[in-house]
Amino acid sequence: MTLIVKLGSSIVAADDGELRTDVLDSVCEQVSALERGGERIVMVTSGAIARGIRLMGLPVRPGAMDELQAASAVGQGDLYRGYQKRLAGHGTKSAQVLLTAADLAARTNYLNARQTLQRLVEWGVVPVINENDTTATDEISFGDNDFLAAQVALLLDARLLVLLTNVDGLYARDPGHDPAPELIESVEDFSELDGLAIGDRTSAFGSGGMRSKVAAAEMASEAGIPAVICNGTTDGTLSAAAAGEPGGTRFAPQEARESSFKLWLKYAKPTRGRLQVDAGAARVLRESGSSLLPVGIADVQGVFDAGDAVDVASDGELIGKGISDYSSRELAQVIGMKTDAVRGLLPDAADEVIHRDRFVLV
Repeated sequence: MTLIVKLGSSIVAADDGELRTDVLDSVCEQVSALERGGERIVMVTSGAIARGIRLMGLPVRPGAMDELQAASAVGQGDLYRGYQKRLAGHGTKSAQVLLTAADLAARTNYLNARQTLQRLVEWGVVPVINENDTTATDEISFGDNDFLAAQVALLLDARLLVLLTNVDGLYARDPGHDPAPELIESVEDFSELDGLAIGDRTSAFGSGGMRSKVAAAEMASEAGIPAVICNGTTDGTLSAAAAGEPGGTRFAPQEARESSFKLWLKYAKPTRGRLQVDAGAARVLRESGSSLLPVGIADVQGVFDAGDAVDVASDGELIGKGISDYSSRELAQVIGMKTDAVRGLLPDAADEVIHRDRFVLV
């Protein structure tokens, strides 16, 4: 079993883009100590863009995609060398791994990434993963490395996801506006968080914030993986979280977990279109776990091929995602038809538009 630890931009780099060497020293020392104790560890880091901005002397974070990609290219190598040097100083080998969401969207690539990461940790090597910002676009981006860390946790069926940030955990109220905020020490049910004002930013360079960390924790929890949000600037918090000691906000794993395929479909596979279904089809999809047939489809939106993932919605509300056995062109010919009529028009077509084994509620 593997421990996934994610370092946000807020603890990797100060607001001026300089590396927070004291934090990196502490975290890398803890990682090496855990690794020597038999823990398999994968690190996910932010901070390449922040580091590139500092090295290039740019006055503010760029807004254009090509500038962000160029800043990442400048900062990526320097950032990894910072980890490599510190880990090696404690006798720990490391490897740089760059991923985009597109790398995990194709099932074959997803499995290849898992095999590579598994081999590295079996060799006693700590992968240091970052999003490949130099090639990522809005369409193929994780959006924030909290989600990348959660994806990696799902990918490796991790035993724990630790999200290190610059605050002690999740608060019931914004600590920036409340002098004595209440720290939420544990979350058993994510509905407990309804109504909380959870912030979007933790630093000048970060693209996420507490909201994305809570969403990442929920992703992991749904896969049966506990998660902890804690303060990475405080020495020893990673070791404490790994040992199950109190500290930060701990999110309990959910008992009813999906299969690895459905978790991949739900969180990693981008959709290419949307199927609007009638009320009857919506009801059986939600309540009976049935397959989706052409007769239940009211409208087809987007252009997609057989084998692509599509959203399924009813009355404007998203129901789930599934792998379509029909192309959008084929579906346009059989919307609302019963199975016998579909067979007469498309004799080689599957009976189900989306088989229940390739559908997941969202």
